[in-house]
Amino acid sequence: MSINNCPLNYTMGLIGTKWKPLVLFHLLEGPLRSGMLQKKVPEISNKMFTQTVRELEKDGLISRKVFPVVPPKVEYELSDRGQSLEDILRSLDKWGSEDDQN
Repeated sequence: MSINNCPLNYTMGLIGTKWKPLVLFHLLEGPLRSGMLQKKVPEISNKMFTQTVRELEKDGLISRKVFPVVPPKVEYELSDRGQSLEDILRSLDKWGSEDDQN
């Protein structure tokens, strides 16, 4: 099997950056406004946050809803495809918690 056909390579291409798993993890509990989501990942810059959510939206893992109000209100939530990553994300969180105790 070539690396181009490897399922793990495909998955890592979708979620394998520093920020994507964190953004996805914080959306597991439900939709969040843009500012609130960014506050849950305080180390992320505005530019990187925007790039990350755009890529996740393009890949169909999150959806973006814009409310027609002033100032603009933008909300992100997991798509069904993004929700299917829940077990993986929770397992990574659990593994990190266990490893942190060693």
